Amino acid sequence: MLEAIRPPVRFAAAWCGVAGALIGLLTAYGDTSLMLPYMLAGALLFALLSLPAAIHPESPGVARAFCMLALALVGLATHGIAFALLMLAFGWVLASASAWLATGRYRAGLPEYAGPREVFLFYSFRGVCALIFLFLVVPIFVVVPLSFNQEPYFSFTAGMLNLEPDAFSLRWYADIVRNGMVAPDAEVGWWADMWNNAQWIRSIKNSFIIGIPATLLATALGTMAAVGLSRSEMPFKRTVMALLISPMVVPLVITASGLFFAFSQVGLAKTYPGLIFAHAVLGVPFVVITVTASLAGFDHNLVRAASSLGASPVRTFFKIQTPIILPGVVSGALFAFITSFDEVVVILQLGDVTQRTVPRQMFSGIREQISPTILAVATIFVLISILLLTTVALLRRRAERLHGMPAH
Repeated sequence: MLEAIRPPVRFAAAWCGVAGALIGLLTAYGDTSLMLPYMLAGALLFALLSLPAAIHPESPGVARAFCMLALALVGLATHGIAFALLMLAFGWVLASASAWLATGRYRAGLPEYAGPREVFLFYSFRGVCALIFLFLVVPIFVVVPLSFNQEPYFSFTAGMLNLEPDAFSLRWYADIVRNGMVAPDAEVGWWADMWNNAQWIRSIKNSFIIGIPATLLATALGTMAAVGLSRSEMPFKRTVMALLISPMVVPLVITASGLFFAFSQVGLAKTYPGLIFAHAVLGVPFVVITVTASLAGFDHNLVRAASSLGASPVRTFFKIQTPIILPGVVSGALFAFITSFDEVVVILQLGDVTQRTVPRQMFSGIREQISPTILAVATIFVLISILLLTTVALLRRRAERLHGMPAH
């Protein structure tokens, strides 16, 4: 069937040439004098290299090896080892894409009556989504290797691009625990010195001292609010819901300024309780939204049945409702903790110099002392965020199974 609708070889070569032109444009690094030559060279190179896979798609291994080797040599000759490895990956993608286009497999997910216009719009939409995803993710991929830079620069050095071992170092990760210590090389009392004097360690302690209580408070208040809003006899639901999620809508600078003036009147400004309350205010909307979503499919007849059997409202909540909405509660708590751990505007307005959190320390590092330690901290934050988001995804799947919905 695929042979009957197999497009001509020039079809695959043309689209691979378009991809090559885009790669050539990016390779020019913004130099307007090189953009057009690089685009033409990239289009011609990719179109030619796509021909083996397009003509003989039944031998994908040979075509992939040819494309990978050719592009790796071009990358090595133009920009060094690092670029050669990147082009090696592009060679694999190019050969696979060429065979995919040449055999007509690109129409496998489309109806048979779809014309060229529908196919173009179908993949254009997915291409735009992929570009948006890359736009959001690429900064993360840039930060991670830069955090291992031996030199105190926020850019890739020649040694890094050539993958020289001496160009990479863990010095900025070590600086997280050494920066601010009185005697970082001392053998006695090193732990106490780090725990009490290291700037980044003190900021991490402040983040947890503020974030954990704020998360617990936001989770308790948000869960109770969501349970109350789920009751049919609750008046002014829309108004109350709008007020609860307003910290997500109102600009954070306005919220922080309002909290500062309000807390200054009662002596909570520049204190840990004030910061905990402020971060709890910011975390409540996330808990309300996630728990409300969990309660959307909740059968309230279970509550009525428990009440008819003599169970108190508190016992009914913990024995009947909590096991069902627990994934939503935990997800909301994780989002509230991330919000608190990542917040900087409220800390700037309400925090004292001794109450610097990690984001506040990073903000100061950018303004006062440019140090790649910020990149090391950011990399650790990325890993923590990935773990938390993975946990949220697993909890969401569990909640879907509890509600009898298919997991996605």
